[in-house]
Amino acid sequence: MMNNPSAPAIQFDQVSRHFGEVKAVDQVDLEIMDGEFFSMLGPSGSGKTTCLRMIAGFDRPTSGKIRLYGQDVSNLPPYDRDVNTVFQDYALFPHMNVGDNIAYGLMVKKVAKEERVRRVDEILELVQLTGFAGRKPSQLSGGQRQRVALARALINHPKVLLLDEPLGALDLKLRQQMQVELKAIQKRVGITFIFVTHDQEEAITMSDRIAVFNQGKIEQIGSPSDVYERPSSAFVAGFVGTSNLVKGEVAKRITGSEQTFSIRPEKIHLGSVRDKSAEDMVSIDGVVRDVIYLGLYTRYLVEIEGGGDLVVIEQNLKTTSMEVLSAKGQKVKLSWQKDHISRVGG
Repeated sequence: MMNNPSAPAIQFDQVSRHFGEVKAVDQVDLEIMDGEFFSMLGPSGSGKTTCLRMIAGFDRPTSGKIRLYGQDVSNLPPYDRDVNTVFQDYALFPHMNVGDNIAYGLMVKKVAKEERVRRVDEILELVQLTGFAGRKPSQLSGGQRQRVALARALINHPKVLLLDEPLGALDLKLRQQMQVELKAIQKRVGITFIFVTHDQEEAITMSDRIAVFNQGKIEQIGSPSDVYERPSSAFVAGFVGTSNLVKGEVAKRITGSEQTFSIRPEKIHLGSVRDKSAEDMVSIDGVVRDVIYLGLYTRYLVEIEGGGDLVVIEQNLKTTSMEVLSAKGQKVKLSWQKDHISRVGG
């Protein structure tokens, strides 16, 4: 397969995928650059997995074109595309040992045994499983099986690696550990990773850029900080992390405009009603309606003047659970910097 090294790794040109009346993917334009760790983030049914399946060749677009390094692959079968996929369920052969699972693709290509053994040893070192070649998948932990699936996908040196919610079956601590390891492996091998997830924390932790999907369309593409700090729509503000959306009369009282804006809970300072606000701050008075102590931080639900609630999150740097819980029912002043406001339309 001939590649144009200066072209994007993946390019979608007005790609749609319809299932009967359902528009699973609706006229998506997208460019993913060579060597990027790119995440497709969104709720179930938003179109992200369908996009991944179309890149892999498991599904074909109803209309539009998909290019891999400049070549139109829209109608190529999966085996003619220089991509590999890692699935959530690992899809390892239970009767084969780790070494043979990883080497399977090389065996199909009739690579000599000596060369297979050398490459398996190399890739086992990369995924930190040196010495595991003789074990069966049933003798491995979930995290180890995930590494074997990753090694098997990488051993053929694909141009693009597709990862379909690969950490979804792991417990929280192991998932967080694997996020760091996966990003480190991607940096070492230097190939394009396209990662599908519904977990916004996972996407923010690992990605160079994120595409946020909603109802078959992309709402926003940007770096993790762009998507989090400057959401372009109410959907992105609500889906990526926790955000307060303020609209109508309450928005006008705070900013002078009825246009909806978002403000992240951790950007809001909760202080005394007697506090004076600095010139670069906006503020509004309210009453603490509920307090949820979460150890590392406390979440306050504050009913603000004019109606509606704002969520405020503050780290528990000095306070105890008893001190924060005593805030319930108190009058407070909420304030935040003007530049922490994001205008998000309706």
